[in-house]
Amino acid sequence: MNSVPSARNHGSAAQTHATHAPTGASDARTDAAPVVRDTPVDRDALAFRVEQSQAMQGVIFGLAAYLWWGVVPVYFKAVAAVPALEVLAHRVIWSVVLLGFLMRVFRRWPGALASLRDRMTLLTLVGSTTLIALNWLTFIWAVASGKLLQASLGYYINPLVNVLLGFVFLSERLRAWQWVSVGLAAVSVTYLTSTCGVFPWVALVLAVSFGFYGLLRKIVRLDSLSGLTLETLILSPLMFGYWFWLMGRGDSAMQTGAAGVKWLLPLSGIVTAVPLLFFAGAARRLRLATIGFLQYIAPTMHFTLAVAVFGESFTPAHALCFAMIWIALTVYSIDAVLASRRSRIAAPAPR
Repeated sequence: MNSVPSARNHGSAAQTHATHAPTGASDARTDAAPVVRDTPVDRDALAFRVEQSQAMQGVIFGLAAYLWWGVVPVYFKAVAAVPALEVLAHRVIWSVVLLGFLMRVFRRWPGALASLRDRMTLLTLVGSTTLIALNWLTFIWAVASGKLLQASLGYYINPLVNVLLGFVFLSERLRAWQWVSVGLAAVSVTYLTSTCGVFPWVALVLAVSFGFYGLLRKIVRLDSLSGLTLETLILSPLMFGYWFWLMGRGDSAMQTGAAGVKWLLPLSGIVTAVPLLFFAGAARRLRLATIGFLQYIAPTMHFTLAVAVFGESFTPAHALCFAMIWIALTVYSIDAVLASRRSRIAAPAPR
């Protein structure tokens, strides 16, 4: 049964409250939130989390790029009747149109054009433009000429080329098993050359040109959209000139080609620009070795298309060569996973 406190008890309570008021104020000050000071461990943990977030974004960009590239041969097979150089011209022209529109939407033009005042940036972009043009032209020709299997070999080799480029130019240390995987790739290419009597130049041109392109795009201080736009813009005068020359002669596929080809060629801008934007985003966020790990997605899809869909010849020599490449990539992949786990274990834990 609850009772009402007496006046005496109430007064005592008030007196007690008054007596302890100063102590309560002191306790309030004592209970205030402690000041948190950053320590080197805290800063290291935060930097590690930021790095991991950037790496995850890079992996997503990389997967999107390589899955897209995996199905691109279907498009180029559909326009195989058009000469490779003319297809390249359309790739550049329509990419410039699409990328120029995106640059305006995202308001990137002022910064991109200002970057061209830096001599090193301009020279790097000229180099990357040359490399990507060579890579595009070789791949278009390979698909149209029934050499997609050799092109897939080139993109299988490319991850190992990336490892070497990272070692030579970026001081990325190669572990023992990475050297083993690179050695196996070299043996496989040598075996294919000696057995078939044909030097796999398509494979090597694709691997080396795209490897150096990735290296330069990692170095240049531009976002992926601006960098790709400037690359196609640098190449566009030559491509526009060639296309106008064809139009003047009446030999352009847009004049003489089938209706389906006339519709497909303008789509080359989308086919070209979108995956390269993804790749450039990955290249800025990932080590070259990690990019190499993702790279074999596209050649696996190319290999499947070449043998199962396009009916290209696949001899026992090809089988042994590709088996050695796959073993090399397996060794490389396992080593990369183990190294990543060791890095996570060694990283400082958040406090």
